[in-house]
Amino acid sequence: MRAIVLNGHGGPEVLTFADIAAPQPGPEEIMVQVRATSLNRADLLQRMGFYPDPFPGEHEVPGMEFSGRISALGARVRTWKIGDEVMGIVSGGAYAEQLVVHERQAMRIPRGVSLADAAAIPEVFITAWDALVVQGGLTSGRWALVHAGASGVGTAAVQICKAIGAHVIATCSTGKVAAVQALGADVVVDYSSEDFVEAVKSATGGRGVDVVLCVIGGEYLDRNVASLAQKGHIVQVGVMGGGNMAFNLSGLMPKRAKLSGTVLRARPIEEKIAISQRFAAEVIPLFESGRLKPVIDCRYSFADIAHAHVHMGANANTGKIVIDIGA
Repeated sequence: MRAIVLNGHGGPEVLTFADIAAPQPGPEEIMVQVRATSLNRADLLQRMGFYPDPFPGEHEVPGMEFSGRISALGARVRTWKIGDEVMGIVSGGAYAEQLVVHERQAMRIPRGVSLADAAAIPEVFITAWDALVVQGGLTSGRWALVHAGASGVGTAAVQICKAIGAHVIATCSTGKVAAVQALGADVVVDYSSEDFVEAVKSATGGRGVDVVLCVIGGEYLDRNVASLAQKGHIVQVGVMGGGNMAFNLSGLMPKRAKLSGTVLRARPIEEKIAISQRFAAEVIPLFESGRLKPVIDCRYSFADIAHAHVHMGANANTGKIVIDIGA
């Protein structure tokens, strides 16, 4: 099968096509003929050598999410049949024409979403929902602050907030304000000219937000604490602004607040299965009712994947960058 392998670490030029052996499904795994994958920030970090290969071996194949059709079944698979259309998350290997995944980690494609577009759902929507709702405890009527509101995770998070009846304040750059407003954010803060702490105070009458979803880190941390309501919760899912910083604990303690770090990729298979199953039961119906939708910035062919990495590296996208692999 054709796959993108990393020929070393560095710029997009290390993304190299290779013919490699197709993986074979284990007893409880399915093989998927991949229709599409999507880029994630971790893909760029892995390409640059900052994210370890989850499957060390002869070839390093990136890619964390997929949509496609089942082409083979393990001996004990009972959930699916050949030809079923599925999507899901994987730790790696989605930059390829075929992949294998545990049968219970795969999810059905929501009715009304095309197979080609479904690859834009799994990673960002599971990440956002898990951070805001499962870990953060966000519910109807409460307030969330979402940073990088035009990113893949951000566009998913804004929609999830509105779908469950919560209020959301989102930050983004100047050129992306209108797009985030169109997703339904109650307040959109242009971080280049506005102070999100003041915007939070104004929107919430000084109370603060219940949950912060942050992919930035760095100097945002103290300001996130200042934005929290009593017993609020910061859920850190990325550190685009830096992972090492001085942090004033005295701001967190009087609010009896929480700071949690989380990643999806490094979780054990049992946890990935559990979160995928719960997402399928609780969130996929929201796509079918039209309350959620994948936000796709652009599509690239498999051959042009290096250009897609450049586009994401320039922070030019609003929503997901989809790579079409099969037909």
